[in-house]
Amino acid sequence: MKGRKTGIKLRRGWEKNVRAMYEREMETQAPYWMEKQEGEARLKGSAEDFLLSLGIWLAVTALSWFFYLLGLSDATFVAMYLLGVVAVSIKTAHRVYSLAASVAGVISVNFFFIEPRFTLFTYDREDLVTFLVMLTVALITGSLAARLKDHVRDSALAAFRARILFETGQLLMKAGTKKRIVKAAAEQAVKMLNRDVAVFLAEDGQLGKAELFAAESGRPADGNSAVWCPDPETAARTFLWGRAGDFFQDLGSGTGDTYAAIRNQSTVYGVMAVRTRERTLDAFESSILLSLLGECALALENEKNAREKEEAAVAAENERLRSNLLRSISHDLRTPLTSISGNASNLLGNSGKFDEKTKLRLYADIYEDSVWLIKTVENLLAVTRIEQGKVDIHMNAELVEEVAEEALRHVSRQAGEHTVHVEYGEDFLLARMDARLIVQVLVNLLDNAIKYTPKGSHIRIRAERAGSQVRICVADDGPGIPDEEKGHVFDMFYTGGDQGGDGRRSTGLGLYLCRAIIEAHGGEITLSDNAPHGAVFTFTLPREEVVLHE
Repeated sequence: MKGRKTGIKLRRGWEKNVRAMYEREMETQAPYWMEKQEGEARLKGSAEDFLLSLGIWLAVTALSWFFYLLGLSDATFVAMYLLGVVAVSIKTAHRVYSLAASVAGVISVNFFFIEPRFTLFTYDREDLVTFLVMLTVALITGSLAARLKDHVRDSALAAFRARILFETGQLLMKAGTKKRIVKAAAEQAVKMLNRDVAVFLAEDGQLGKAELFAAESGRPADGNSAVWCPDPETAARTFLWGRAGDFFQDLGSGTGDTYAAIRNQSTVYGVMAVRTRERTLDAFESSILLSLLGECALALENEKNAREKEEAAVAAENERLRSNLLRSISHDLRTPLTSISGNASNLLGNSGKFDEKTKLRLYADIYEDSVWLIKTVENLLAVTRIEQGKVDIHMNAELVEEVAEEALRHVSRQAGEHTVHVEYGEDFLLARMDARLIVQVLVNLLDNAIKYTPKGSHIRIRAERAGSQVRICVADDGPGIPDEEKGHVFDMFYTGGDQGGDGRRSTGLGLYLCRAIIEAHGGEITLSDNAPHGAVFTFTLPREEVVLHE
């Protein structure tokens, strides 16, 4: 039971020390190597361990002398020195102290407490057997205590390693991009090892230039002011031939730096170089580095898979849009082109057979069809730019009245048999906009109103102040839009199945383009009913204050 309690106490002590070391490293970025260097000093046998062992021996000897004066038996002295051996085994870093304490304990019992005292002789042969058994028990006890201590230390270091790798995995998951993942892994390696680290990232099967991560403010770890330059040839060999878990040494230039591939079973993502010319990696450092490289390779593989999946989804969406676009506009473009070609052919071949009225009608048809084609192509180009994120919006303070008049000039011929009214809530109404794009929005809305309302219908444009915005409405008194279609009118390629008054089927791009442009301006476009019948399209733009200078 005492041994179990001692083991539990020992394990908790080591876990507490390692946990404190880990938390200190996480909070202050003090790397693991500081604690490890202290451990290395203890493993070599330090003066502190010698003095500690001597102190334990003196304390046990003093207590045993006290018990001797009380008249206790020799078994008490043997037990006291065995306890001292256990204490030395636990408190010191090397087993040589446990061995020395075992021998010193047997000699001390014989020298101080067995007759004749203060000599190494004994009269009783049973004492020799007692000394031999005591020495054997001391050696076994010390070995078991040291082994238990090593086991607890290894368990604590394994837990520390697992927590470090867990934190590294979390950092790599949050990194996102390839370069950020590699940077996070390199910075973790620097913190763990206190060595300069370099990463050669692979792009398209070729190893790129090294990116350096210095241990201390851009300076090599040994304090030398010289800049560390990892060997590209060794990195290239590692990239070509390195397997997972392999280390390559830079022996060609005589530096002895360490190189390892960042890879999984099938893909090499790069090479990490660690400056080890001053001090090689020990087993624990090598294990940590290999695990870190494995986590890095896994994160890079996940990033690659996610990127390829996203690219595949984008390609599929682009293909779907392209197919829908071709399917939607193939007939719509062919019809006016056929009409233009036919009318032009008639004018060229039979010009003398037509009177002036017929010629004017054919000219007008060619003009209207060409204008329709121009607007359709402009919408197609605008939609393509929007889908590719290449729309450049130049916001300026513009007079709403001038923008509306420019839009009316574009639709004046088509609006000949409709009545268009323009109303302004106040003079000098300014809004921030890209005038060219807002003209396109108004032209699309007016074209829709003209196309889907009968001749003689009224179309009203009204602009007014609405708090920090300008509200612009385009209303008509046509048949309106059915309720079941209102939720889809701004969708790409949605036409509702109706043809306009000129017999042409819409491409379903105009209103989609209007919404994209207005949202890019930070506004909103909506559809509502116009009493008693008709439709109202309303959109908003940021209002600009009018500043008058006297």
